[in-house]
Amino acid sequence: MSDGTALETPRAFAAVILAAGKGTRMKSARHKVLHDIAGKPMLAHLMDEMKRLAPAETVVVLGDGREQVEPLVGGHGGTVAVQGEQLGTGHAALMAKEKLQGFEGDILVCFGDVPMVRAETAAAMLERLNAGDAPATVVLGFRPPDALAYGRIIADDAGTIAKMVEHKDASAEERAVDLCNSGLIATRGADLFALLEKVGNDNAQGEYYLPDIVMVALGEGRASAVIEAEPWEVDGINSRAELAAVERRWQDRRRAEAMAEGVTLVDPATVWFSHDTIIGSDVAIEPHVRFGPGVEIGNDVMIHAFSHIEGATVHEGATIGPFARLRPGAVMEKGSKVGNFVEMKKAVLGEGAKANHLTYLGDATVGANANIGAGTITCNYDGFFKYQTVIGAGAFIGSNSALVAPVVIGQGAIVGAGSVVTSDVEADALALARGDQSAKPGWAKRFREAMTKKKAGK
Repeated sequence: MSDGTALETPRAFAAVILAAGKGTRMKSARHKVLHDIAGKPMLAHLMDEMKRLAPAETVVVLGDGREQVEPLVGGHGGTVAVQGEQLGTGHAALMAKEKLQGFEGDILVCFGDVPMVRAETAAAMLERLNAGDAPATVVLGFRPPDALAYGRIIADDAGTIAKMVEHKDASAEERAVDLCNSGLIATRGADLFALLEKVGNDNAQGEYYLPDIVMVALGEGRASAVIEAEPWEVDGINSRAELAAVERRWQDRRRAEAMAEGVTLVDPATVWFSHDTIIGSDVAIEPHVRFGPGVEIGNDVMIHAFSHIEGATVHEGATIGPFARLRPGAVMEKGSKVGNFVEMKKAVLGEGAKANHLTYLGDATVGANANIGAGTITCNYDGFFKYQTVIGAGAFIGSNSALVAPVVIGQGAIVGAGSVVTSDVEADALALARGDQSAKPGWAKRFREAMTKKKAGK
C-alpha cells in the first residue's frame, strides 16, 4: 500500500517493464497483467509505484494480447515495445533498446507480473547502483520460506555477487543457498544493452536470461551487488491461485495498517479493501464488509456486517447496514443512517437523515433529518432516461411508497404509507396517493365457508 509520496533517485532513470509472457497458466482471455489486485490491474500497481520515482521513460515490453494492455500503458504515461518471439527475459529486455536510444541515465528492469515492488525498494536499488564502488548491476534478492525453483544468488556478506544461476542449471550445493533472484535488475543505460547482446542461450531452456548480464559483467572484471526485499514484495503471479495468494497477502497488510491507524475490525479476515479505500479514525467495521474502488469513510462511522460499499463518500458519525449497499455516487452526510437492505446509487442522504429498512434511493437528494420509511423506492428510470427525486429537509416518507421521478417532496411534507407519488408535494403538506379502503362485514367468513364446501365436493 503506497502512500503516494514522491521519492528522489540519484539521477535520471528509465523503467523497463517486461510483460510479454503469454500467461497461459491463467487460463484467461484477458491479458495476465490486467487481472486485478484490490480492484486495480497488477500492471497499474507497478506503474503507479514507478511514477513515485518520476522515471524519465517507462517502456513496457508486450507480446501476445498487447492490444489489450496498450491503453493502460498509454494512460500511465508509458510507451510500448514489442517482443514478437518469446526467447526469454534477456531477449525481452533487449526489445526496449530502440525506445531508449540515446538515454544516458540508469535503467531498472522489472516485471509486470511481479506487481507489489515498492518505490522505496526501487529507489534503494538505484542508490546502490550509484554507490562509491559503482557495481555494474544491482540485483534484487529475497529469502523465501521455501526456495523452490527460484534462481540462486551466491554473494558474500557485503552483497557482492560471485555467481548467479538458474535453478535448473544449479548444483546441489548452489540450490542449498536460500538467497534467491527476483529477476529485477538495475544498471546503467550505457551498459544494459551492450551486456544483453553478449548473453547466450546455452542453458536448459535454450533462452536468453536477463540475470546472465551479471555473469557477463563479472567476466569483464566488473562486480555486481545484491540488495534484499521481503518475499511478499517480489511475489510473481502466473496462475489464478498465485493471484489469490497475492490478493490475500495485500489484504492482510491493509487490514493491519487500518487497525494501526485506529480502525476497529471485528473479524479482520472477512473485511476486504480496495487499493484506494480511505478510512478515518474510530471507524468500526463488523464482519463481511467489502469496499470497492472509490470509497472514503469519515471518522466515527459504524459499518455493520454484510455491507458492500463502492464509489461512495460517508461522512462523520454515519451508520451503515447491516446488509446495506452503497453504489457509486452515494453520499452519506454527517450522522445519517442507512439500515438493513437499503441501497443507494448516485444519491445524497442529508445530515441526520434516515433510511432504516428495505429502501432504494437512486438519483436522489434527501434533505437533513428526513425519514424514509421501509419499502420506499425512488422510481428513477423510465427505460430510457434517469430522473431526479428531491426530498426536502424534515420530510417523512411513509412505508411502501413509490416516488416516481422527476418529483420534489417539499420540506416537512408527509407522504402517507403506500402512496405512489407522481407530482410534486409542497412543503408541510400531506400527500396521499392510494385507493380508498372499504370493508364488507362478514364477507371473509362467508367466503371461507363456501370454499370449504367446494373443496369437500358438496
